Order: sequence, then C-alpha cells, then structure tokens
Amino acid sequence: MSSFDINSIFAMGAASDSGGSPWLQLVPFVLVLGIFYFIILLPMRKKQQKVQQFLESLKVGDKVITTGGIFGQVTRLDGDSVQLQIADKVRIEVSKAAVGGLQGQAPVQDAEASQAKE
Repeated sequence: MSSFDINSIFAMGAASDSGGSPWLQLVPFVLVLGIFYFIILLPMRKKQQKVQQFLESLKVGDKVITTGGIFGQVTRLDGDSVQLQIADKVRIEVSKAAVGGLQGQAPVQDAEASQAKE
C-alpha cells in the first residue's frame, strides 16, 4: 500500500482547534432562524389574524362567497358555523372557516397577496 493510512487521512480532514468561541459557531444558525421568522412566519401570522378578524366581523345580511365557490347571504351565525341562503327557500350550513370573503371583493387570503404585489 501507499504511505498513507486511514488515520492520516482522517487527520487531514480534522479541523484544527483555532481557539474561537463556540458561541460564534451559533451565529449563522441564529441568522437563518431570524430570516426564516421574518420572511415566512411573521407574514403567515399576520394573514391568519386578518382572516380571523374577517370571520369575527361577519354579520347577518352579508353577501359572501365560500372557498368552494358557493355564493350566499348570511342568515344565521352559530359559533363555528354559518347558515347561508343560496337560493329562494334554500339554506345551507357551512363552517365559518369555509367563508372566503365578501361577494364582489377579493377573497381575504388573496387580498393580502394582491396588495403585496402593488
């Protein structure tokens, strides 16, 4: 075999002890976490709060569209469900979370995305 053995190969790859602070090694990790928070988590939290405010502000008589594309008028609010009148004498009950927005306006989720583009 050659003059190199396994131990000398591993010794070449081993980092030398530079005497640097171990806390300094955490700085890149903390920076990545900070960027992740401000680019992904913070906007997601703001969007979620906006949707929650919209759902809490629903009232009887609002004309809405569901995320499934059903148009209707709110006739009753019960906790987590909404009763919609979708035709004359036709009423359905859907989850409040299924209400996507008011008729004639951009859905609550899409409204924020379109504002960010402008």
